[in-house]
Amino acid sequence: MTDLSNIRNFFRAFITLLCAAACWLPSGATAQNWPMRQPLKMLVVWPPGGSADQVARIIAPVLSQQLGQNVIVENKAGASGVIGTSSVLSAPADGYTVAVVFDTHGVNPSLMPNMPYDTKKDITPVLLVGTSAMVLSTYAGTDYKTFADVLAAAKAKKNVPFGTIGNGSLGHLAMALLGKNGNMEFNHVPYKGGGPLMADAIAGHVPLAIGTVFVSKPHIDTKRLRPLAVTSAKRVADLPDVPTIAEAGYPGFEAPAWWAIVASAKTPPELVKRWNEELNKVLRNPEVASKLSAQGIDLAGGSPEKARVFIDQQIETWTKVVKDNNIKPD
Repeated sequence: MTDLSNIRNFFRAFITLLCAAACWLPSGATAQNWPMRQPLKMLVVWPPGGSADQVARIIAPVLSQQLGQNVIVENKAGASGVIGTSSVLSAPADGYTVAVVFDTHGVNPSLMPNMPYDTKKDITPVLLVGTSAMVLSTYAGTDYKTFADVLAAAKAKKNVPFGTIGNGSLGHLAMALLGKNGNMEFNHVPYKGGGPLMADAIAGHVPLAIGTVFVSKPHIDTKRLRPLAVTSAKRVADLPDVPTIAEAGYPGFEAPAWWAIVASAKTPPELVKRWNEELNKVLRNPEVASKLSAQGIDLAGGSPEKARVFIDQQIETWTKVVKDNNIKPD
């Protein structure tokens, strides 16, 4: 009986080792064969035509050429990026699916308490693509000739209206932060995206609009909008005469728009590293750099850890703004 028991124990241990090896081998094989098993997928968590979509469509063909594999761009919009990000988490964590996210990725955790995932625990940053200033602008016929005029009206408690791409957007939070810092009154007018916002802004239906350089600059170039201030720490090269909000008496004020690429936290670390290396190589491509810069994006790149530190800082900053101003989702 003892011999039989020993034999049984031996076979149990052997089978356990086989199972462990079976669990390990696919991951190793996936890393070794990546990305040749199937096309890569970049899920854009915003609709076609927006800045996140443009970022993905600039990167994808160059990445495809580098890797010798198709890279599919697919839009999964809704709930300020939550729907698309959820889709990445429901896909196999095999390094073949990533998401292109916008700055709302750092706002959603505080604005949407019942999200289907934990932004810090369930998602791993792959790369910070870049940042951009937002522009506070006004239509050509307004009485606001300078940013100082806006500040004077807001300090006089005239409840100055301003439009953004939506409730809880970074533009909304930036103006809430400005109002809090300066004891000023602003009245938020949310729109459903940059297109509707710009349409009303150039028509004068809303006196102020805050949006990315990408959204605003075409209308600034045609003189239908007048830029008043930018939210970046330094002036924008394409708008050199437009002051920063920090210059206007609010030192340290900074509210950058940003774009990043993220993956499921279950993705093997070696594949996150491969993605990061390949994407950094894409950003160094002169044509890609030129196209992204033309959208007003200051390229970042760097390690996944650099992206993580930046995103965590954004989450912390805007969580405080949301709580201090009791901002609620639509």
